[in-house]
Amino acid sequence: MSVVFALATPASRSALCVFRVTGAGCLDCLPDIFNLAPEKPRTFYNRLLVGSDGVIDSVGVVFFEGSNSYTGEDSFEVFAHGGLAIMNSIVGLFEEIGFDEAGPGEFTKRSFLNDKLSLSQAESVSDAINATRKDVLKVALNSLAGGFAAEVFGFADRVDGVRKFVEGSIDFSDEDYDFINDGGVVESLEVLCADFGGFVSSCYVSAENESKKSVLFVGPPNSGKSSLFNRLLGFDRALVSDSAGTTRDLIESEVFYNNSSFGIIDSAGIRKTEDKIEKDGVELALGKIKKADVVVAVFDSEDVAMKNELAALALDKPFLTVLNKIDLDVAGDEGVFDFALSAKTGAGISDFKNCISNLFKHTKVGDQKYFARSRHVRLFDSCLTSLQDSMIKIKAGEDLDLAAEDLRLARVSLDDVVGVKTSDSLLGDIFNDFCIGK
Repeated sequence: MSVVFALATPASRSALCVFRVTGAGCLDCLPDIFNLAPEKPRTFYNRLLVGSDGVIDSVGVVFFEGSNSYTGEDSFEVFAHGGLAIMNSIVGLFEEIGFDEAGPGEFTKRSFLNDKLSLSQAESVSDAINATRKDVLKVALNSLAGGFAAEVFGFADRVDGVRKFVEGSIDFSDEDYDFINDGGVVESLEVLCADFGGFVSSCYVSAENESKKSVLFVGPPNSGKSSLFNRLLGFDRALVSDSAGTTRDLIESEVFYNNSSFGIIDSAGIRKTEDKIEKDGVELALGKIKKADVVVAVFDSEDVAMKNELAALALDKPFLTVLNKIDLDVAGDEGVFDFALSAKTGAGISDFKNCISNLFKHTKVGDQKYFARSRHVRLFDSCLTSLQDSMIKIKAGEDLDLAAEDLRLARVSLDDVVGVKTSDSLLGDIFNDFCIGK
């Protein structure tokens, strides 16, 4: 495999940025790109990173040799200042050396291919990163620690233990030994099915974690949608202006509040206009209403006609109305708006945020130990069905060849969970969901 690199931190200005590099031979370049090569693996050094045009930055660097790294191959990490010019320079340096840019999940994929992680452990890396609640994170970390894979391997061994008696009965049918009864095959299968069913019940499955909920801000121009958007984020993500029609596209960011995570989307002010770009923005906002999970209509005065129009577009999804700019003594009739607040001063914001987060309450994990994806559930169902089919045939005392095949299929399903034999297309589907640099 080639040497690959990735920016493992967001591509925006920040205090630090981290680049990761992995692949056989990548450590050979260290004396050429640092003023003084780091000497010992797994030791953090402060060095000058040097390119063809001179010093790029004063950085931290640590390297790992072979199997002692996350990927199971030579690798190193560079911790630089988080300036965009610095990031661009480092990317240019690595490309000049001949390194390839990594794809999504490339580092964890290599860890799996180099037997550092099982496939289910690799998937749990992504689950842990995407977790927005502590209880979900806990079960994801249990899987990452290897408990989930260990239990699956244990059930696979128990399936093989039953298979040897069933296949022995087929291969040595002329022997006096009763492989089925003396081997306790039926009893073993009954216990195995019960134990496996209990294990499946100990897994937490949630489709909610696969799709982030979204809150869309709509309303007339200059009503304060962008100011409210920025207030929820805590920084100026959207451009705020006294001029109507400033926002002409959808702007989206993520909010984490009260153990809930949801996306908030600022949209163009809704009005009739001859400006083509603004008109396109209005149409985009109206179209987004159908896809959003919650619609928040923001006003700075009563507009019953627009309120009713937006409510009709929202259909049966949650629709909240907000009267903004109460710091300017704007007022509306009692009962017209769900919330009265000031995006500028923060008055009334807490109640508004609590309402939104309560709309996204999740089912508690409870006593579940592991996080299971829909892929795992399908394979578990297939395994349990094969075990039960095999037991029915064995109890009937016939079709032992088919019973043995059912047991083989049960084992294949378990192998697919942990990735003992996995197709390249499945790996592509799984790791394409990962972050770049992980």
